[in-house]
Amino acid sequence: MKPTTLQHRLEYVAIRVVVSVLGRMPVSAGSQVGAWLGLLGYRLGIRSRVVEAQIAFAFPELTARAVQSLARQSYENLGRTSLEAALMERRTPVELIALFERVDGWEHIDHAIVAGNGALLVTGHLGNWELGGSYIAARGVGVDAIARHMSNRVFERYLTRVRERFGVRVVFDEKAVRQTPRSVRENRIVGFLADQGVAGLASTFVPFFNRMTKTPRGPAVFALKMQVPVIFVVSVREPSGRYRLIVEHVEVTDTGDREADTTALVAHYTARLEHWVREYPGQYFWQHRRWKYQPVGAPPLPAGM
Repeated sequence: MKPTTLQHRLEYVAIRVVVSVLGRMPVSAGSQVGAWLGLLGYRLGIRSRVVEAQIAFAFPELTARAVQSLARQSYENLGRTSLEAALMERRTPVELIALFERVDGWEHIDHAIVAGNGALLVTGHLGNWELGGSYIAARGVGVDAIARHMSNRVFERYLTRVRERFGVRVVFDEKAVRQTPRSVRENRIVGFLADQGVAGLASTFVPFFNRMTKTPRGPAVFALKMQVPVIFVVSVREPSGRYRLIVEHVEVTDTGDREADTTALVAHYTARLEHWVREYPGQYFWQHRRWKYQPVGAPPLPAGM
């Protein structure tokens, strides 16, 4: 565990000051402040070359101006997501639920819970990825969120408290292997953010925007081993400023070839994420170098990626 530094404490104090100032405002006002802060990050050039290069790669038909427009939207969305998540510390479950104007596919959650076998939830860094699981928990469903540790443990403890406020139980990745089967037996939904290849994380290479990239395989491994349903979930921002929760059933095919079945399932939920990124491209977290890890022998990545 890395020691807490002065910078970590200053970052924590800064976010607490922001929350104190904005905490009594409507979420929409705090969200707008977040958008301005996100846009400032773009203006300052924080990873902007990576963002624009990846958007241009994913959408080669776009003009340079259109790429820049999507990049700005991505930074605004990141700022909104960060501020909205922080402001949830002072909101009630009723207020959280009211942020969503539309829910598609809730019956897939109902079916999983009624069956009594729990479910695995797969999502990606699209829209406000923090609020989706909290919304489900606020409606009375048991939810675990598998999370990686942050470098800033002070802020990590704060964010964990915010997540748990609505009933989400945070499970850090070093405990996921043991806790996930227990949680499923408790008829809980276990959520995974499964769209970032990380060194040392069990992964497989599957297509994302027509290019192979390293993608976490944990949800697929658990699903096939435990024979539990998989649902794909995203919460995206609508023009009104409120959210749409999208829940989809993911078909799990068990042919007996565990490696092939795992890869197929990872490819399936990654394809669903790509579909919704194409629908809401300005709400994706393009700041992460999604294609950083490549299979052996893959052609070089375009400049900037």
